[in-house]
Parts: sequence; C-alpha cells; structure tokens
Amino acid sequence: MWRVLGFRPATMSALLFSLLLLLSTLCRLGQSMSREEKLKLRNQVVEMFDHAYSNYMDHAYPADELMPLTCRGRVRGLEPSRGDVDDALGMFSLTLIDTLDTLVLLNKTAEFEAAVRRVLKDVRLDNDVVVSVFETNIRVLGGLLGGHSMAVMLKDAGHYMQWYQDELLHMAKDLGLRLLPAFNTSSGLPYPRVNLKHGVRGPESRTGTETDTCTACAGTIILEFAALSRFTGDPVFEVHARRALNFLWEKRQRNSNLVGTTINIHSGEWVRRDSGVGAGIDSYYEYLLKAYILLGDDLFLQRFNIHYASIMKYISQPPLLLDVHIHKPLLPARTWMDSLLAFFPGLQVLKGDIRPAIETHEMLYQVTKKHNFLPEAFTTDFRVHWAQHPLRPEFAESTYFLYKATKDPYYLEVGRTVLDNLNRFARVPCGFAAMKDVRTGSHEDRMDSFFLAEMFKYLFLLFAEEDDLPFNVEDYIFTTEAHLLPLSLSTTPRAPSPPANSTVQAASLPHLSASVKSLWSEEELDDSNFDWTCPNTRLLFPDPAFPRNLRDPIRSAVDKSCPRPAVHREPGMGRPPLRAQDFMANNPDHLELLRRMGVSLIHLKDGRVQLVQHATQAVSAVAAEDGMRFMQEMMELSSQQQKEQLPPRAVQIISHPFFGRVVLTAGPAQFGTDLSKSITGVRGFVTVAEPYSGCAELSNAAFVQGRIALLQRGQCMFAEKTRHIMKAGAIGGIVIDDNEGSSSDTAPLFQMAGDGRNTDDVTLPLLFLFYKEGNILLEALKEYREVEVLLSDKARDRGGDAPEEDQTSPASSATLDRSHMSTVELDESAPESAPDKEEVTPEEDVGPAIKRNPEPEEEPAVEKDSSSKSVKAMMADWREDLEAFQQMEKDEL
Repeated sequence: MWRVLGFRPATMSALLFSLLLLLSTLCRLGQSMSREEKLKLRNQVVEMFDHAYSNYMDHAYPADELMPLTCRGRVRGLEPSRGDVDDALGMFSLTLIDTLDTLVLLNKTAEFEAAVRRVLKDVRLDNDVVVSVFETNIRVLGGLLGGHSMAVMLKDAGHYMQWYQDELLHMAKDLGLRLLPAFNTSSGLPYPRVNLKHGVRGPESRTGTETDTCTACAGTIILEFAALSRFTGDPVFEVHARRALNFLWEKRQRNSNLVGTTINIHSGEWVRRDSGVGAGIDSYYEYLLKAYILLGDDLFLQRFNIHYASIMKYISQPPLLLDVHIHKPLLPARTWMDSLLAFFPGLQVLKGDIRPAIETHEMLYQVTKKHNFLPEAFTTDFRVHWAQHPLRPEFAESTYFLYKATKDPYYLEVGRTVLDNLNRFARVPCGFAAMKDVRTGSHEDRMDSFFLAEMFKYLFLLFAEEDDLPFNVEDYIFTTEAHLLPLSLSTTPRAPSPPANSTVQAASLPHLSASVKSLWSEEELDDSNFDWTCPNTRLLFPDPAFPRNLRDPIRSAVDKSCPRPAVHREPGMGRPPLRAQDFMANNPDHLELLRRMGVSLIHLKDGRVQLVQHATQAVSAVAAEDGMRFMQEMMELSSQQQKEQLPPRAVQIISHPFFGRVVLTAGPAQFGTDLSKSITGVRGFVTVAEPYSGCAELSNAAFVQGRIALLQRGQCMFAEKTRHIMKAGAIGGIVIDDNEGSSSDTAPLFQMAGDGRNTDDVTLPLLFLFYKEGNILLEALKEYREVEVLLSDKARDRGGDAPEEDQTSPASSATLDRSHMSTVELDESAPESAPDKEEVTPEEDVGPAIKRNPEPEEEPAVEKDSSSKSVKAMMADWREDLEAFQQMEKDEL
C-alpha cells in the first residue's frame, strides 16, 4: 500500500508496516462504509467519467478541450483568448492524451486501445503554436508516458495491445525534443513558452522574449523528463531537468531556505519574493519528494526535507498555510489562500506527517461545505476571495491519500460529498462545467483536461477495492497530473550524462558550480534531515478518536467566520462641492464640476467610464483638494456598495432540456425586489419586450403579462425600463448588454442604479446579463421558443431543492487591494453619449479604484455566439481590453 503513497519498500518497509497497523486501529471513526455502498459510489464515479469522456469525444474531439455549455470543442484561435490559460492548448487533442491512463485504471481497456489508435492516427506535435512548457510537460508528455506505461503493462499481460511497438514513447520523445529548446538559457531554467514547430527566439517562434517564470514551472519537469530518459536511454532530458532543479536550489533564500514565486530565468533574481505552497510553487516541492521516490536519489530527499522544515516553521499555521516573504519569513505576504494548496495534505501523507495533513484537510473540507466547492482563493476567515472553481482535483487527491494512510471512513464520506456536489452543481447535459461563481452556482464554459486526468482517478481509487483494480497501482507513482509512472524506473540504469560542453541546438550547458557538485557526494548528506522521512509515530496518540479530535476544533473555527472589517472615513474631511453619491455621468453640470477639480472621464468601448484625477489640471489648489476628496469619497461609496449589495444574482434555465443545469451570473439592481430576501426567487417564462429597449410602453403587453421580459441595454434609464414592463404586467425583467462580445470575463459585475428619483414604486426584480451570457438565453429562446428561468440570489439545487444556505458573503475592505470590485451602473443612455458605468481609477493609487483588480474576479463562461463575424470582432476587442486581465491570469497561474 505504501508504495502507492510514494515510498520505496526497500528502504523503509519495516517502519511503514508498523505505522500501517497502528493507523488501522487508531484512525477508524464510527462504522465503516459497507462494501456495497463503496461499490455503488465507485460505479457512480465510472458513470460520471463516461458522461464527461463521451461528451468530449462526441462534441469536441479532436479539439483540445470540451466547452460543455455550448457543446463544442475549444479550438485555440477560434474562441476569444483567455490569456495564459490558453497556453495549455496546442491543437494536439489535449483531453484525449491526458485521459489515456485514466481509461485503463477505470477498466476501460478496449476504449484505451481505441484511444491510442486515435492518438497515433490523428495527433500532430509539429503545430506552429506557442504553448506552455510546464502545461505541455505535465499534461501531454506525462499523458504520453502514462499511456505508454499502461500499454506496456497490458501487452505484457497478454490480452490487449499486442500490436503495440512503443509508438506512444516515440511520440513522447518527439515532444521532449520540441520542448528542449526552451532550456537554452544561461541558468538552465526553461523559458515559460516554446513554439512546437520553431522553438524559441527564432523569427517565426513568436516567443523567447520572456524573462520570468514561476518556480513550479521550472521545477516540475524532473519526473517526466527523467522517465523519458530512462525509457529511451537518452540522458539529455534528465540532465536538463536536474540542471533546472539545481539552479532553483542554489537560488533559495539561504536564511529561510524558502523559494519565491517568480524568478528571472537569466539572472536568477527573484521577481516575486512571496513564498507558499500554493500557486506558483506547489509542484516544485511535490517533485523534489517524488523524484526521490521514483529515481532513488537521496539528494532530492535532502533538499525536500530542508524546504519542508522551513515550510512547517514559517508557512504552516495549522490549519492554515499562509504565504510569507522569503527574506522576512515571519512577515505574512497575504491574508488569503489559493485552492492549489489543497494538494499539500496529500504530500504531507507521503512525507509521513499525518497530524498537520488531517488539520489542513479538515479546514479545506469545511470551506468546501460552506461553498459546495473550494473557491479559487479564500480568506483566513474562510470567505470567498476569488469565486471561480475550475473543477480542480487537488482536494480529492488529498482525500484519497489520507484515506489510504488512515483507513478512516470519514474520508469516504468526504469523497461522497465531492461526488454529490459535482453532480448537483457542475453537471450539465454535455459534460461538467467549471463554476464561474461558487456563491451563485453559475457556470463557465470550460472543462479542463485535468478533470478527466486526475479527478476521476482519485475518486475511483478512493472507493475501489483492491480486486477492482486492473493492475497493482502500488507499482506506480502519480505525477502532478496524476499520470502513472512505474517505480521500476528507479532500478533502470541511469545513462551517463553528456559532457558539460554538449549542446542542444547549439546552446552550451555551463558547468555545475562547485557547491552544487559537492551536494552530489553521498557521504556529505546530513542525516539529521532524514528524521521525518518515514511517518513519525510520535505524532499519533493512543486514542481511537485521534483524527476526530484534530478535526472538531477546526470545524468550529470555520463555522465561526470573522465579520468583515468596517469601512472607516478619514477624520476631518470636509464636504466637496460635488458628492460622489449624487454624481450622474449624463449631467452636464456635474461634468463641468469634475473638470474644474481636475477629474477627467475616460470612455471605454463597453460603456464604462474611468475617473482619473490630475491635480495639476484643476483650476485652483482648492479645487484640486476638492477633487481629491471626491475621489476618496467615490472609493468609500464603492466599498459601501460592495459591503451591502455586491453579491451577484443567478439566472437559472430550468425548462427542457436544461433542467436547471445552466446558470448565468447576473448583476443586481439597487431597486425593486431584493432576491436575497426571497426564499423561492421569481420563476417564469421569458419573452422579448417590444420595443426591445423597453424605453416606451410595450406593444406586446398582452404577451409579456405574467412573464419575465427581456430588454436591451441603452436609450433610457434602467428604472424607466422596469416601470414599462411593470405596466405591461411582467413579473420580472432581464436587461441584456448591447455591447457585442461583452462578458464578465473582462468586466466586473455591476449593479444597476436608479434614476435619481424615488424607486419605491418598482416592485419586481431586474437583473443584468452581459452580452455573452445573454446570448445563451436568446439562443435558447430561439431554439426552444418556450424557455423558463428562475431569478434568484443563487442557483437552486438541480434536483429541485434549495441548496444549503450560504452563510458567507464576499470579503470587504476599505483598502485599495480588493479582490472583487463592483461597478455601479449609473445611467442607461447609449455608451457613446453618456456611459452607463462609473469607474474610478485614480493615479498613483490615490482615491477609489473601482476597476483595479489585482487578482482576477470570478471567471465567467464563454457562451455560445452563433455569429462568426461577432466572434472575430470580439477577438479583436478582447485582445485590446484583456492585456491587464491576462497579466492577472498569469499571476494566478
């Protein structure tokens, strides 16, 4: 069993078997799950996999990924760019390759054989496309090597794959050679991207100018490259991967023994000096330990142990894992955690440090129960920081490893919760859709390849009995993408390294430094670093309730989330001539007052307005001071609106054939029915108002009566539209943006304001959808004619029951660094004449920052657009508008 967890029995079997016996008696809680119940859940995992895989093959293949909301493949260049996220796509049928070894594990051997034949026949690796070295290595190269391992195993068993002649391995070597040019740097750290056809830095490569890469990007190469070298006998791949790891080790901060998040690939200087175990660093630590397990090189274990001691000293604050500064490790770098750190309890199990693994996992589970999924990031008081969830598997991974270590049936119930939430909230007719907002249950039109590569492996293994598995999984180690590499590689003779002056496409390898060379001397290893190599039984108490005693305090702590900080105004502030709360973008007098205060308006193409103050352009020093106050007051107003009314709403399509499985994120109005106070929401069939703008009495009032009216943004105020549909007898309204291609991908959610008059007479709900989300609804109406929706504060259970009440709300702060900003819709006239949304972007971080997004907000779905012309237009617009967003996405990755 422990070889599954990554230990080599030749070095530690005695201690491990002792620990196994101890854990099996200590860590059982309550009644074990029956074999029949586990079989039922295992079969449910297989059915869910079939749903995802068959929809990819039916609707997306040979595209890289499935878009489950629009039931089509995601083809790079044909869909609007998502920034660095798209660097995983290389027009090489990514999802199929990433899924190969999953098919074998789930006993789908015939499907695996057919899939291998498809890969060999259809997939090309010489595409003229720039891809991420990191993603291509772990997903594609790892997928090909995992598929090769499975093919060899099946062939040796004598039933399947008898025709196989290492074709997948040949493809893997071809791909490895295409990745090697990225390593042609003076440091040995790879460029973050490479052109599969032209390499880097050539005139046709369109890459090679980058200077920075993340630590995980450079440090998550060794398993795949070393396996490729040992499978093929060509040492060049392992040499380059080791060289990159050696350089990262040399550049660690020597006092704290921590590494930063981003490093300059040429100079080795740390670009981002924050250090944690989540995004940007995570799999670097994972691969140090697993490289020791797979390759048997004690050097990797020594380095891991040194890092791990520092992690537990500075970053681990059980049950939290908080980033710190590498030069001042006692100083926290941020007050939130990202979901990628959910892998760490599983790594701690491999390490043998069970207690903190249980504690951190329990914290993550309680956050999951509050929000149905782990938000991409959450605060130290367990509130949503980034609301999206792209169906990441790390929490399921740690759940599996903790169950393997403890056999505590509690973790089977955790797995059941993961299964239920996937089916209730993420399952759609064409697969499983990522969550755009865990608070509302809205979807994003993406199903990443790692969902099939990892999630179903870990869930299947969690519920499977030993005789359910087609091979001995303990003979393999999981890569960070859960691909299976045989532990027998540790006994494969390591081919001699090329001379230090050997070249890869004419790029010479510098000699290893003397200090690095010295580390290779086995007799110089410090034995004290091996104290925690095996699971340490000193951490386990002779109490059968041990795991429960660790979990209960954490459950209580998460349940008692801290309140949000109050918003304070600076003392002694006078009142400016124009109050922020009174400002209207279409009021000429207000615009003149802004001009006198040195505040200018920048009109964006999507109808929003940025307010920027230039004190030197004010008519006087007093006016400049008034402008400063106005900008500061605008931030306070925005903060207050965020605190009171920020949470988005949901438009859930509940009629056939959607049945509640498609949820669109909607912006709320500051008037009318407050859906957050409605238990049932507002349910009704939709119809398009005539006129579509809703700016005059409706000519189809008889048809609108008793229905939810669809309206187009523009030409008049939101409140005026609402009064017209009320007069026609509508029970609700949905305003759809008229800016073609707009989406909450690139714009923050906003609230629709009134018209400056009393709106107490408005008694029905009004929600706002961006163009891309609204087009899903319009296309459904066009195809099915009768479409019923539910307007609510969050999506209701697909099975018909309301979901568990979310007791949290977005974190709010008076500071400028906020993760979820709201743009208030002030005016509903045409964007060219009087923009609708007010944004404040003061220079030099002065005043409010309504559009400052230091981190990406909830990522929305890329919805269906039937017009090819509009897609091209959107792509052109998005390339311009997404520059800042892409940088945020890069930081997130």
